[in-house]
Amino acid sequence: MGSNRAVVIGDSRSAKEHLAEQNRATLEAAGIFGVNLMAAPGAGKTSLILRTAEALSPSLRIGVVEATPDSMGQEKDPFAEAGIPLVQVNTGGRSQLDATTLKPALKQLPLASIDILLVENVGNLVCHGASQLGLQADVLVVSVPEGHDNPYKYPEIYRHIDAVILNKTDLLPWVSFDLEFFRRGVELLNPGVSILPMSCYTGADLHRWIDWLISKRKITPSIAAARSGR
Repeated sequence: MGSNRAVVIGDSRSAKEHLAEQNRATLEAAGIFGVNLMAAPGAGKTSLILRTAEALSPSLRIGVVEATPDSMGQEKDPFAEAGIPLVQVNTGGRSQLDATTLKPALKQLPLASIDILLVENVGNLVCHGASQLGLQADVLVVSVPEGHDNPYKYPEIYRHIDAVILNKTDLLPWVSFDLEFFRRGVELLNPGVSILPMSCYTGADLHRWIDWLISKRKITPSIAAARSGR
């Protein structure tokens, strides 16, 4: 009985890995660069996506998959109101999206009209990584009010990300936040990772994130090859 149970678990894991590979193949065939956005509630994921779409338009087109726990989808979604292609995924109370829930969402998006897909994951700091979803990059969004000790409290997620956006820097004059202490913590866990301080509220230093996003998309070989065939 025990061996049968082990086989089922192994098969389940392999199935999710296979679905992640299918998701990646779908995005790459369409020339889409997929980013897994992770954050605690209130860090500013939604504001970041709206600012990103505005800054990149009309040269690059954004699409969004938004994870919503239970039935908490908004009646008036800011992405839809901004004309951004959007699919909301009800996670059914689960803590995060996975390849299984992302795959049907991709089928509902107008992939031919999207260059960059931003997946707004359910708010927590233990989400599945991009590779487990079939995306190309992991980005963590943290905010100044969360404290400069954030990397020390959640070390695991910082070890496996491609960039850190430090949002709400407009609040630095008003809160106790040691930027250098924060940087040291991030670099200790993930040497060389991109740290991008900015403010979605004022737009200050938004270019740091936009430049990073464009450069990562350009140097992803599979995306570049797909774009040339469009």
